[in-house]
Parts: sequence; structure tokens; C-alpha cells
Amino acid sequence: MRILSIGNSFSADAHAYLYQLAKQRNIDLETVNLAIGGCSLQRHWENIEQNNSNYGHSINGGDWAEKDVTIDEIIRNEQFDVVTLQQVSHFSGQYETYQPYLDSLVEYVIKHQPRAELYFHSTWAYEIDSDHELFSIYDRDQKKMYRAVLQASELACKAINAKIIPSGKVIQTLRERLPQFDYPNGGESLCRDGFHMSLTYGRYAIALTWLVALTGKKAEMLPFMDLDTKTISQICDIVNEIVTEE
Repeated sequence: MRILSIGNSFSADAHAYLYQLAKQRNIDLETVNLAIGGCSLQRHWENIEQNNSNYGHSINGGDWAEKDVTIDEIIRNEQFDVVTLQQVSHFSGQYETYQPYLDSLVEYVIKHQPRAELYFHSTWAYEIDSDHELFSIYDRDQKKMYRAVLQASELACKAINAKIIPSGKVIQTLRERLPQFDYPNGGESLCRDGFHMSLTYGRYAIALTWLVALTGKKAEMLPFMDLDTKTISQICDIVNEIVTEE
């Protein structure tokens, strides 16, 4: 399976361990991430229209290629089984910012990758004390942001007939169910800077969500890095539950 993501730093978080987790399970999977930090759907579409070569290009979660590329040169010259799209995090709960750019992007993707399956990446709400300037859109309220992102993502999936990757739902469920991630009460934050995923459990949980959503295979408790095995098992259970619900 070859996966292309047209995204930003949040797709970079998702891709960081995805290839490694697939390899651990002997799943044949290759990931290609085209990303610009803070890139919105509007900017992606404008970059396509202008054929701008300003995308970082990472394969299998590895180092970024030295030369930036255009979306066009990747999507026209390679074949993918899955293409994922997402909105920039601060606008992810504002569906009015999605269109008409999302529809235009999908038309373009279908034209050049007609056999690829479309997925929409539903991203996570910021940490409760995030200092991200645009957290103010949601009154600096994590649960308000979470609900808004969930609603906008569902509308997006219906509009473009795509399946959802429920990263935000998984992260919020981990925050609410597992004491070790109950940040308001002394638990570990799943964010490293208030909005990007932590380099340990945050990125692990997101990669696992993608793996289960894209392959249909259930998450299994397998050792990963130096993460606590009990916590891995709990994350696996929650990912399986959430992805199955979708």
C-alpha cells in the first residue's frame, strides 16, 4: 500500500512512526508526505494552481529531501493507493474555511489518481494551556475545539465521499479515559508544545490510528521504542474501539 498525504506538520506527526509500526507487523506499506508547516486547504489549492515547488518531501517518516517539490510532480508521476487530505489545525473546526478548496483538491486528486482511496485526517484539539495564537477561535477551550473539529471533519467526509482517520477522537479519548494522560490533574500531555503531538505516546497513538484506519487490521500490543507496555495495550484497545465505530 502506498500512501500520499497532502498536509502540514500534523501529517508529519502522523507519518513519523507509521512505516515503523507497519514494518513491525509485516504490513507492506510506504508513506509519502508532502507538507508545508501551517498549510491550509486554501494554500494547497493555490500552490497547485501556481505549481509552486515549496513542499517538503518525506518518505516513510524519514528525513526531508533536500529539494522541495510541487504536488504536481509527485501526483502525476507516482501511483498511490491512498491519498489523505486535512485542514490546517487552527481552522480544522471551521468548515467554512474548507470550501471551495477541498472540492477543488479532490477533483484534482481524482483526475490524477483515479484508483486511490480518499481519506480525510480529522486532527486533534490543542492542549488546554496551548499558547497557539489561533486557539482563541475556540475561546481557548479544548473541548469546544474538539467538538468543532469533529463536526467539520464529518461534513468534509460527506462532501467528498471520503473515509475518516479519527486522530482527534482517539487523542481526546486517551485524555479523558487514561489517568496517565489526564493533563489537568498532573498526567502527561500528549502534546509537545501545546499543539503538535508528543514524540512518544502522542505520535505513537496517531500512527497506530492511521495504521488501523487504512489497513483494517486491528492494533496489537507490540513493544515500541521504550514505551510502557501497559500503556501501549490501553492505547491499542482505544484505537480499535474508535476506528471500529467509524
